Amino acid sequence: MEESVDRYLIALGAEKHCSPHTVMAYRNDLMQLAAHLTHEGVTAWRVVLPEQVTDYLLSLRERQYASSTIARKTAAAKSFFQYLKQVGEIEADVALHLFAPRVDRYIPHAITTDEVARLLAAPTRIKTPESLRDAAMLQLLYATGMRVSELVALDQSDLDLARGAIRCEGRASRERLVALTPTAHDALHRYLTTSRPIIARAHGADKEALFLNHRGQRLTRQGFWLLLKGYAQSASVRNVTPHTLRHTFAAHALTTGHHLREVQTMLGHVSISTTQVYQRMRPVPTAPVSPGALPAIAVVKMLGGGPSATPLPLVTAGGVAAMAPVGGDGVEVVAQED
Repeated sequence: MEESVDRYLIALGAEKHCSPHTVMAYRNDLMQLAAHLTHEGVTAWRVVLPEQVTDYLLSLRERQYASSTIARKTAAAKSFFQYLKQVGEIEADVALHLFAPRVDRYIPHAITTDEVARLLAAPTRIKTPESLRDAAMLQLLYATGMRVSELVALDQSDLDLARGAIRCEGRASRERLVALTPTAHDALHRYLTTSRPIIARAHGADKEALFLNHRGQRLTRQGFWLLLKGYAQSASVRNVTPHTLRHTFAAHALTTGHHLREVQTMLGHVSISTTQVYQRMRPVPTAPVSPGALPAIAVVKMLGGGPSATPLPLVTAGGVAAMAPVGGDGVEVVAQED
């Protein structure tokens, strides 16, 4: 049964361009289903009955799995059995009439502008090559709203300091070009000129990766998560996850009047409905914030005649920095839809 799962996952990655994280999640879901069926005496997918799949999903409810988790496992089962039917491994799709539970729309968590400033300041209190790297990463995340997975996947060739832009590859290999703020630009410049060469002295250092760990290899999501937890604790900022700065970027941008389409483009969302969830967020600063205390959205021009955004200031460790594209000419942000 595991061989069929492996073939399906290969097809999933090749045909639908799913991320490695999605493929791994589907593998875990399907192997859990296979283990349940094996325990019930099932030895092949072709003999699975619809009620056996339903019983499996009901058992998840009884074990108090979250509705969102059950919905994902239901989607994995439906997609898998549809694949088995298409390739002829089963005669009938036993998951055809399965329905996933209703999942309440998740409202992301954002931190306040005061908390952002404290978090961005945390690495600057330490004078090490690694702290310069960490300051650049935090500035870049809040300035662009990119995902942490996109951050750690960046290569040096993706960064164009002369134009003040960085190329980011999102899900399904969709690329977007994002303008840097002066603060993020300066933090990256300091890291590249004074910090990265020191970290890269390690034997066999990665020559392509933009952000390196202490061994000179590409920093991982898990590595960044550990760093973030430490800085959040030292800055007394609670409930921070690797996605928090992305949520905060979007929430602050929409709260301060940016157009939903602009934020959608910067975040790399294919569907506008994905971005609309941020409209339900109401970040409340801990203290009055000046009009300049805004996230750094630098959409100068969107292809297709989209509206231009007014250059905005950015909340920084030292206060508010003037926001304008670096390098003279405006940077075009490419919106790509599926």
